[in-house]
Amino acid sequence: MPERALKQIAGRQKLLLDQAAKQGDKLDSESLRVQLQEICHDYEILLHDSPKFAAAYAAYGYLLGKVDMPKEAAAMLLKANALDPDIPLVKNQLGNYLAEDGRPLEAVNYYVAAIKLDPNEPLYHYQLGTLLYEARDDFLKKGVYTRPQLDEAMHNAFQKATELAPDRIEFSYRYAESFYDLEKPDWDEALKAWAALEARAKTPAERETMRLQAANVLIKQGRFDHARLLLSLVTEPGLQGQKQKLVAQLPENAKK
Repeated sequence: MPERALKQIAGRQKLLLDQAAKQGDKLDSESLRVQLQEICHDYEILLHDSPKFAAAYAAYGYLLGKVDMPKEAAAMLLKANALDPDIPLVKNQLGNYLAEDGRPLEAVNYYVAAIKLDPNEPLYHYQLGTLLYEARDDFLKKGVYTRPQLDEAMHNAFQKATELAPDRIEFSYRYAESFYDLEKPDWDEALKAWAALEARAKTPAERETMRLQAANVLIKQGRFDHARLLLSLVTEPGLQGQKQKLVAQLPENAKK
């Protein structure tokens, strides 16, 4: 059965890529290349025997994207999308391809489609927020969004990703950071976000990094005495450069 064959190929693919990631600098690139070629060959056979098997095109496209063959990956993903327009992973991967290819206005539609199909996948929300931020000028210039609309969509995307995956620190950090990207930020909410991250910090350096961010927000609010107090708690040697930049923004009477 094609489903069984795909499961076996995908299992080998995942194992191989996981092992390659763990090996790091010790990776035998030639051995990896040979094994990947074998997997690609198995996909080709499967698709030859089952030319309308959308899930196989999707899985093959995902692999080709992983091995830096974006155009070939996109061709497979487009075929999968034509056969079955309801696979969220395919929509998301096509969005990735278009974003990396400098076509954000096309990419956004695929990200939105992926979210509609699987609204509980945090990665899709995170990638949408990232695209809206990185291609902000394109969206505004073309009139796709007004600035308030874009700010709201971007910020909500990062917030949703954080809510869906509270254990993913990179999502939570980017959500807290996104307040800086807004035209009219709610600094009180920003402080709550940085405080939540500080509470979850696992090392002194992480904890003090969040304090620096909170101090930055306090300075923007004009709460200089509070900012000075928070900055006085930052003692990690590696953070002193960032600390001094913030101290320099304090009025003279708040630096003492």
